[in-house]
Amino acid sequence: MPSNLNRVKLVHNSKYQHSGLKSYVYLLNKYKFTPTKPGPYFVGAKAQPKGRLRLGRLFGSKSKTQQVLQKKGKDAQAGNEPAEDQQNDSLYLCPVSIGTPGQTFNLDFDTGSADLWIWSSGLAKSIKTTGHNVFDSSKSSTFKNIKGSSWKISYGDSSSASGTVGTDNVTVGGLTIEKQAIELATTLSTQFQEGVGDGLLGLAFGSINTVTPKPVATPVENMISQQDIPKTMELFTAYLGSYKDANDPDHGASFYTFGYIDEGALAGQTPHYAKVDSSQGFWQFSSTTASVGGKKITRASNTAIADTGTTLALVDDSLCQAIYDAIPGSQYDEQNQGYVFPSNTGVDKLPVVSFDVDGKEFAVQKEDLAFADAGNGMTYGGIQSRGNLTFDILGDTFLKAIYAIFDQGNKRFGAVIRNDPSQDPSVPSTTTTGQ
Repeated sequence: MPSNLNRVKLVHNSKYQHSGLKSYVYLLNKYKFTPTKPGPYFVGAKAQPKGRLRLGRLFGSKSKTQQVLQKKGKDAQAGNEPAEDQQNDSLYLCPVSIGTPGQTFNLDFDTGSADLWIWSSGLAKSIKTTGHNVFDSSKSSTFKNIKGSSWKISYGDSSSASGTVGTDNVTVGGLTIEKQAIELATTLSTQFQEGVGDGLLGLAFGSINTVTPKPVATPVENMISQQDIPKTMELFTAYLGSYKDANDPDHGASFYTFGYIDEGALAGQTPHYAKVDSSQGFWQFSSTTASVGGKKITRASNTAIADTGTTLALVDDSLCQAIYDAIPGSQYDEQNQGYVFPSNTGVDKLPVVSFDVDGKEFAVQKEDLAFADAGNGMTYGGIQSRGNLTFDILGDTFLKAIYAIFDQGNKRFGAVIRNDPSQDPSVPSTTTTGQ
């Protein structure tokens, strides 16, 4: 391992508030799928101006009338989805230095998107920047503006960020990427203003980057092209921990690595690798079986994506039903648009739930079957419906159970199971924060 490479330690966002419904709404907006289970949110036609939406290439965004997420009012009439209804914050943040001299930003590392955007001094003065690190390009001797380029990401009808594009040096994990394209926010909707983070660093494939008129290379793509990382290790890894794991062997550590695999995290195991289909820009692989309480379920031709920018795991309705049928007292809660189960459910009453990664199943930690307080003595589950999506989204609920290897050079996704012997299915109340 080159001496300049080291762990990028994740910062647990102490202000993060778990909310099952808000996290689900965030995913409805991010992936623009239609719910198949009843609840306050639905997708309906609405007149929209033409424009390029994030993931619009996949789901269609050029028609004047678009299918957008809406919320039923008290009288069952459709209305806009309020900005505060979506989870606006990130559970994990990573420090990244940008510019010369370096300005430090806490960014959300997201394998489900391909933009590197940050708060900038070009934002309107009316936007409160207190508590945020704001990039000032005039203070960096290596910054260069890319004339004529712009970017925009949109999560639903009321959440968007956009701005200008430039290049600068970006330092992460001990290595510096020269002339990396950075997207400077000059407009931020209320949703993006409410989060604690200073922006996002996308780790998906560059084909879904939103910069126009020409997409830009992602940080990992530039690490590879600039030979910042070894030819044999054109990869990054993710080890996502929890405050609940403080007494486990890893003490709840959370980190990324770039250009090497952490031997300590492997714990003597050999990674299992899945071939990745990057045609849609995601870390997508075959996932044709699952197991619930020891019963294997065949899922012909099913695929899944690994998304570090997603807190939940989303699967098809039949598998979702099978999981909660195995938890005593569970039920579908239409008000929360998700499955819930009694908060006093012991670990011994929770089933072992496993997902296939191209030929080998990995079990979700039982404590991560519980995501958030749903009220009335119930807990919002960490696995929910993917609606009409044709693939699973395996977010932190699944990724906390493994050490994940995103091998970009070889187009493969690797995993080894983590050793977290203690399991705590309790969740923070809606009035407290936690990781």
